[in-house]
Amino acid sequence: MRGTRTGTGAFLAAAVAACGLAFAPSAAAVAPGAATVNADCGSWGGGDATLTATQSGTSATVTINTSAVTAPLAIGKDSLVSQLTLVKAGGGTTVFKGTKNPAMATGAALEVGPLSGTVASGDSLEAFGGTLKVTAFGFITITCTATGPQSPGPFVFD
Repeated sequence: MRGTRTGTGAFLAAAVAACGLAFAPSAAAVAPGAATVNADCGSWGGGDATLTATQSGTSATVTINTSAVTAPLAIGKDSLVSQLTLVKAGGGTTVFKGTKNPAMATGAALEVGPLSGTVASGDSLEAFGGTLKVTAFGFITITCTATGPQSPGPFVFD
């Protein structure tokens, strides 16, 4: 009889676990996951930048990589203060902020993020019309603006 109870208990535990998986919220998706934009960063340079977006519920992140702007000096890990403002279709903006970045040697390609922000289901966000501001050492600020729409298109959040 003892073996039956153990078998029944294991079955119930497996059934409860399976139900939990069936009802667990699914990971949200953003499309496209990556987009390219041509950016003008004033005297710091300009050129193509890749924006990569991820989403988990209403939380989203964007990471920016560009070889068009390079580190003016060696930069320590997580020492840049960055703010990316994206334009919402239909009006308004969404801001992504953070201090995440890899360590970069002098002359290395600029990489910031993931920068965190909040999105709603159906949000369509575009870099064109927005800005990226990156501050290094507390006094060097680089401001970049897109020169045209991102490709292949705006980020649409699930």
